[in-house]
Amino acid sequence: MTPSELLSSPAVAVTFGDRVLYPVAWLVPLFVAFSTFGSANGSCFTAGRLSYVAGREGHMVKILSYISLKRYTPMPALLFNGILAIFYIMPSDINTLINYFSFAQWAFYGLTALSLIVMRFTRKEFDRPVKVPVFIAGIVALVSIYLVLAPIIDKPEWEYLYCTIFIFGGLILYFPLVYWKAKWARKIMRPITMHLQLLMEVVPPEKTE
Repeated sequence: MTPSELLSSPAVAVTFGDRVLYPVAWLVPLFVAFSTFGSANGSCFTAGRLSYVAGREGHMVKILSYISLKRYTPMPALLFNGILAIFYIMPSDINTLINYFSFAQWAFYGLTALSLIVMRFTRKEFDRPVKVPVFIAGIVALVSIYLVLAPIIDKPEWEYLYCTIFIFGGLILYFPLVYWKAKWARKIMRPITMHLQLLMEVVPPEKTE
């Protein structure tokens, strides 16, 4: 394939398969689809687990940490991520979704790596069963900064600002519901949690010492 063909091809792998694997070129898009489903499957496991742990540790509402009595899975956390996914695909613009999801994802990757570096020096007394070298966290932080800033500098758009506002908008719910544990918030969440628990047949996880 010439450079111009590479640039003009809507799917390089498919074009390559048409040239090299002509009789069985259909295998390329088939395995790409398999890879997509595999990635989605992994995302369901990890995203659900993140919401589950956030609820268990008190960073999000407690209902997200509840587990199904029948299937022993974090059903509320999985449903929560499923509802979010439905909202994400409503605009029907896959390119916009990829761009802004990557923007938010790498922003949080960078903040996670940065927090690891900071806590390595400010929380030396913490037990660390798995200890990541600081330079690896530094590389991840630098790569994250580049991947967050590069698209903004290359093609600044208002949507990046909207994405940032949406992320920080979560603080409006976090502080009264989780951090301050306001009494009025508890009064509102207690019946909601009870009804959702009965509806989904979920229970709090057992506490382990």
